[in-house]
Amino acid sequence: MKRIPTNIITGFLGAGKTTAILSLLARKPKHEKWAILINEFGNIGVDGALLEQQGAIIKEVPGGCMCCVAGLPMSVGINALLAQKPDRLLLEPTGLGHPKEVIHKLTSESYRNYVDLRATITVVDPRHFAESIYTDNVNFQDQLALADVVVANKIDQCDDFDLYTFQTAMEKAEPKKALIAEVEHGRLELEWLDIERTDRQAQHSHHHGHDQTEPLPELELAPGQQFIRKENHGQGYHSCGWFFAADQLFEFSKLFSLFSNLSANRIKAVVNTENGCFAFNVVNQVVSVNELSLEGFESRIEVIDSEILPWDELENILCSITANTVAK
Repeated sequence: MKRIPTNIITGFLGAGKTTAILSLLARKPKHEKWAILINEFGNIGVDGALLEQQGAIIKEVPGGCMCCVAGLPMSVGINALLAQKPDRLLLEPTGLGHPKEVIHKLTSESYRNYVDLRATITVVDPRHFAESIYTDNVNFQDQLALADVVVANKIDQCDDFDLYTFQTAMEKAEPKKALIAEVEHGRLELEWLDIERTDRQAQHSHHHGHDQTEPLPELELAPGQQFIRKENHGQGYHSCGWFFAADQLFEFSKLFSLFSNLSANRIKAVVNTENGCFAFNVVNQVVSVNELSLEGFESRIEVIDSEILPWDELENILCSITANTVAK
C-alpha cells in the first residue's frame, strides 16, 4: 500500500477550519479521492454534513478530543478511512484539542508505512491575538507551536492593529514557520499541503484527561422520537447539541433571530427549514448562512460556550419554532 499524503488542519474555536477544508475540497484535483477524519467537541457532529456535500469520504469522532493516549476512536477512524485507499487524508481535530498526540499517533510504528504526514496547518483568527482568553489558553499555544504553516483567516474582518498583533506574534515564533499567510474565507492554497513537516515541540507537556475509549454510537431516533439531546464538557467549555428528525422543519427567520441573539462562543447547525436546508455558522453572535442541497436530512444544532447556558429553555425555544408546530 502506498503511503497516503496526510495533513492535520487545526485551529481554535471559530477560526474557520471547516471553511478552509471546504475551500480545499472545492479546488482539489477532480480525479482524486480525499478522506477526512473530523473531531468535534460536541456529541452531535455538524461538520460532517457540510463536508460530505463536496464528495469527500467522512469519518466523525464526536464527543471531545480524539487525541487521547488511549486513542481508540481516532485509530478506528483512521483505519476505516485508510481502507478506502484515498489519495489524501485530512484530520480536523476539535478546536479545543491540541495536535501533539495526533502527530505522535500518525508517526508511530503503526502508521509510518501507511501515512506520509506532511504540513500541519493551523488556522487562526488574528483578532484572537489581542485577547488573553485565547493567548493564555494552552491548547491555542500548542496549536501554534506545532504548526508548520500558520494561516491568518478572516483578514477582511480585521483592522490594522489585529494584523499587526498577529504578525508580531509570528515574528517571535520559535522555531520559525515554513509559511505564514493571510487569507479571506479560509482559502488555503493546495500547494501548502505538500510543505514538508518539521519536528516541533508543544509548549506544554501535560495531557488533559478524557476517559472515552470507545467510539460513540451512531445517533438514531426511535420510532416517533422527534429529537435527541447530547451534552459535553471539558477544558473550561460546555456544549449542548440537538439532533432533530428529518420531518421537523424550522422557521428560518425565527431560527436566524435566535442564533443572532444567543450569547455563546460558538454555534454550528445544519437545519431543515420551510425554505430548504441551510448551514448556520455563528461566532460571537455574527451569523453566516449557506444554502445546502441536502434532502431528507436530520437537523443538527450544536452550541458551545465557556458557561453552562439554560439548555432546557433553549430546547423549548427550538421545539417551538419548527414549522410543523406552527402549522398545527
